[in-house]
Amino acid sequence: MRGAKEPLRIEEFPEPALQNGEILISTIYSEICGTDVHLQHGRLSGVPYPIIPGHVSVGSVERIGGTVRDVYGATISVGDIVTFLDVHNTCNHCWYCLVAKASTKCPERKVYGITHSSKEGLLGGWSEKIVLRADVKTIRLPKEVTPLRFIAAGCAMPTALHAAERAAVRIGETVVVQGAGPVGLCAGILAKRAGAQRVFIVDKSETRLAMAQRFGLEAIVATDASHPDSHVTTILHATHGRGADAVIEATGVPAAVKEGIAMTRDGGRYIIVGHYTDTGEVAINPHWDINRKHLDIRGTWGCDFSHFHYMIEVLKQPEAVPGFDASWEHLVSHVYSLDDIATGLRDVELGRVVKAVISPNGYQD
Repeated sequence: MRGAKEPLRIEEFPEPALQNGEILISTIYSEICGTDVHLQHGRLSGVPYPIIPGHVSVGSVERIGGTVRDVYGATISVGDIVTFLDVHNTCNHCWYCLVAKASTKCPERKVYGITHSSKEGLLGGWSEKIVLRADVKTIRLPKEVTPLRFIAAGCAMPTALHAAERAAVRIGETVVVQGAGPVGLCAGILAKRAGAQRVFIVDKSETRLAMAQRFGLEAIVATDASHPDSHVTTILHATHGRGADAVIEATGVPAAVKEGIAMTRDGGRYIIVGHYTDTGEVAINPHWDINRKHLDIRGTWGCDFSHFHYMIEVLKQPEAVPGFDASWEHLVSHVYSLDDIATGLRDVELGRVVKAVISPNGYQD
């Protein structure tokens, strides 16, 4: 990706030499995320174009620079199937790391596929091979988790885990999730698993809402363009006029924030996770929308290794929601080749797929 709004190009890179502690993996799967759409449109500041996108990936170890251990202390070997936390280079020396315990706000933080230029090497997943630098946190996939199951959760699951953590869902509560993309679906599934009695998904895509229903979530869609707030009315009616205990925004649409606040009960929690990039502003009345509602609004920025670790633990169970036969793999709508990435990116942008995955080397699970 050579720049915002520029067409994607396939380029050749030299075979990388490895430093001590580095790993070279042959990419099995990488994902096409909504963030990648925003990267192409230039909605994230500080991106050092040209970049190799793809921030969450899984691959087979091809070469190792010296002896490398995973975060659990086990030695990594050639042929192991591994994944890695795309966030690295957090310093563990700054105020955010040591005092606030908010490593996702460390100013030294780097992210594969987003904040590395392709001039630095193979540091993105839309590539046949990826170099894992010495400070990257690597996990070998357990036997229960196939590469396809892992990438089905991909970036969405740890992000949704962080959002669910921020939402502090309690047993018996009602939760609304705005957006039935991968993050929204995962957030809804996790809210259900955390004990929510009812989980509503709000979206306009019939394809994504059908997937939400398959996972046992209640789907609501505003189909009447002349009544754009009909889904808000539906949620209020379903909650005796109060609104949901917790609402998680996973749309990236500014107008959704105003609607989400309206769907949250007085004294409830409103969690914003979908606005990783700048898509615009929305007007809020501090008196009516926040203070009078006694509302708790919480942002959610990225994820840390704990969310990545717990994602792997959750994925060991094939059933996403107990009692429903939908497995994590069902989230994957289509697997694209490197040559088809532009099509995949467009499909994600238009909401024609739930989860888009690329297989740079033609791997089949």
